Amino acid sequence: MSSHLAAKRPLYSSRPKDLDAVIVGAGPNGLAAAITLARAGCSVHVLEANATAGGGVRSGEVTLPGYLHDHCATSFPLAAASPFFQSLALEKLGLEWIHPEIAVAHPLESGSAACLYRSIEQTAQTLGRDAIAYDRFLEPLVHGWDHLVSEVLQPVLHMPRHPLALARFGLSAIRSARGLARGKFRDEAARALIGGIGAHSFLSLDSPGSAAFSVMLAAAGHAVGWPFARGGAHRITEALLASLGDMGGTIQTDTKVVSLAQLPKARVTLLDVTTWQFLRIAEDQLPRGYGRRLERFRHGPGVFKLDYALSHPVPWTATDCRRAGIVHIGGTLDEMVKSEREIAEARVPERPFVLVAQPSLFDSMRAPTGRHTLWAYCHVPNGSTHDMTMRIEAQIERFAPGFRDCILERTKSSPADFQNGNANLIGGDICGGAMDIAQSVCRPIAGVNPYRTPLPGIYLCSASTAPGGGVHGMCGYHAARTALRDVFRRKVP
Repeated sequence: MSSHLAAKRPLYSSRPKDLDAVIVGAGPNGLAAAITLARAGCSVHVLEANATAGGGVRSGEVTLPGYLHDHCATSFPLAAASPFFQSLALEKLGLEWIHPEIAVAHPLESGSAACLYRSIEQTAQTLGRDAIAYDRFLEPLVHGWDHLVSEVLQPVLHMPRHPLALARFGLSAIRSARGLARGKFRDEAARALIGGIGAHSFLSLDSPGSAAFSVMLAAAGHAVGWPFARGGAHRITEALLASLGDMGGTIQTDTKVVSLAQLPKARVTLLDVTTWQFLRIAEDQLPRGYGRRLERFRHGPGVFKLDYALSHPVPWTATDCRRAGIVHIGGTLDEMVKSEREIAEARVPERPFVLVAQPSLFDSMRAPTGRHTLWAYCHVPNGSTHDMTMRIEAQIERFAPGFRDCILERTKSSPADFQNGNANLIGGDICGGAMDIAQSVCRPIAGVNPYRTPLPGIYLCSASTAPGGGVHGMCGYHAARTALRDVFRRKVP
């Protein structure tokens, strides 16, 4: 526990006698809901099934002693962009962001790499004859970033306060990542860069709406960066816990909730759980029609992840990759379209798109002096049992010959391992559910407010609600604001 937390009243404790709100789940959205309610003057208690809070935002030594690995997320563009996170001034609570010189590099067969720098102009310089097109495309989005992010990180169906910013985004976002890349750019470098960023959607890259991730995350790279948390992802969770503790909130870990009946009495309960978990926890209390609609909620592809302890940095052929926090390995746009389409068809690709994170290049706290940590994951069909180790390493070796010679130790995480470690990650789905257009609009079901349930005082606040997956806390923030309006009739912070 950090010194900041130790200096405050006990945060980890049994529940207080009188409660305004109970939060089930201490991932980023659950903690965001708890902080929002506590900030409005509510007494709040959080229940977490695991021994530590954070959900996917945790760290630990999973390969060798002294090598610190993030369990799931490592790079946090949406956290840096989140209006909720920004309102907390987490840097004052011990969080320090690290910004690699190059946020994302995408190596090509030519031995070069397309690179996303913080500067639009510097990025454009790596894209040859697509430089002007890239600048013209991204500059208006980055210029209007504050308006754009406030519109996008909320339910799709809302009355926009900045309609022009939302319309500019929407015209590109509704396209497929493949269509956007081919429509905007002529050469492979820019197309591959945009396609690789679009692969964060976990959708087939020729699916409508997959371009939304290309647009949003590319713009975020220029507006706020793709930073790491110094000392590991868990430092974000520690800062959120410190904020909650400052406001009088409490948390109880190692407490698995299997039924609403076991919850302490409170005026509201917010559940940072998936729709399928909610069905089990609520048992037979939900109206049949509502339950059937939750049953139809679809989960997206899973991930297969490898954590590495390395003797040396990865020997990338494209030297720019050695200065990048994240490396996207997928080859050409067409290769990535093929591999992501195969996953959508429940097939395992021979040459998967691989996302590689290199935090120890920029953070000496991640590994012993002169050594390094690395993680790499690829998408797989939900619940896949296929071991992707050889295919992932073949892709890395393709652009970094000699990579295997650097490996001191590796640890594998299958979709089942992800779900066993975090019940929200069903089948290895780290997004809380498929992020296609239909399910982004109706998340989790069609309705005016995605956080309310038919049960009085019971709200959903997980990534299975709008705006969906990613470390931003906005699902919890919006759910808590709904509860404050509905039940407490208090001024919404």
